Amino acid sequence: MDAKQVWRAALGELQVSLSPANFETWLRDTQLIDVDEQRFRIAVPNGFAKDWLENRYRSLISQTLARIVGYSVQVEFAISPSDTPVAEVADVAPVGPSAPSPQVRLEPGRVGGEGTTANLNPRYTFANFIVGSANRLAHAASLSVAERPGHAYNPLFLYGGVGLGKTHLMHAIGSQVAAKFPRKRVVYATSEKFTNEFITSIQQGKIDEFRARYRRIDLLLIDDIQFIADKERTQEEFFHTFNAIHEDGKQIVLSSDRPPKAILTLEERLRSRFEWGLIADLTAPDLETRIAILRAKAEVGAVPITSDVVEFVARKVVSNIRELEGALNRIVAYASMGAMPISIELAQAVLS
Repeated sequence: MDAKQVWRAALGELQVSLSPANFETWLRDTQLIDVDEQRFRIAVPNGFAKDWLENRYRSLISQTLARIVGYSVQVEFAISPSDTPVAEVADVAPVGPSAPSPQVRLEPGRVGGEGTTANLNPRYTFANFIVGSANRLAHAASLSVAERPGHAYNPLFLYGGVGLGKTHLMHAIGSQVAAKFPRKRVVYATSEKFTNEFITSIQQGKIDEFRARYRRIDLLLIDDIQFIADKERTQEEFFHTFNAIHEDGKQIVLSSDRPPKAILTLEERLRSRFEWGLIADLTAPDLETRIAILRAKAEVGAVPITSDVVEFVARKVVSNIRELEGALNRIVAYASMGAMPISIELAQAVLS
């Protein structure tokens, strides 16, 4: 069994287990670099990611790999050399809209000079976002923001359950703004990352640097904003960050698993600001949209899959896009490892 195929299958499983924001932040840019008996060495882009994976996800990754290979494994993380080509990640990444293209490699949350983009994933674009009745308003609003940042819907607040396309739209907005307005400074971060960097800046006496990174920008995209709700000092800091950016006429885009009024422990002053612009929801895709998503993923990934298998998977996985993509990833990985064609029988066995 090829080691890269094993890691590909593991990523497919982890994509289903984790939230889209966490998977994109911590696992999308990893690659398997060495297997020595029961020890798997995984390359990560920087020391921050290495520490986070060791402390939070080592056990989950080990258990996932063990289920696939059939024996206990040990997982180690190593920082990729700075000259490691980004394209190498495509060898072990799950099936997706497109192979990752070279991008600016920055430490989490870092913002440099004019035209800087931080943490944007080029896989997520408007071109490969499948539009349906469940996400039409959110898609249209996101396009408007990308065309006229700071003018249309500020802030834009996207909400919906896990795996429904919020993170995809946020990255698409950021990438399009960066492409159309090359001098604009764009930052994408999860609220968890914002909180951790805020805490670190206090501990290291670098709060002014933190504020400069997050306030002297043109577009701020914060994913899973609901997680700051029970953090008093983080809410205070984000309140002032929001005000500084908004008053300067810059754009803010937020996502959450629920609308502002349903985030119970969110401070009222933040709740009211989140409702200043447009609130757009994303719901579970209908059957036709699920089929279209699977066909698009299969076409871009050159996956040989028949229409009856596509429809079977679309009817079997109904909850969200993330699980739909994860199901396809697992089927492709198991077919590849077993050197067998993708059939309904295989799909039934993998998804049972």
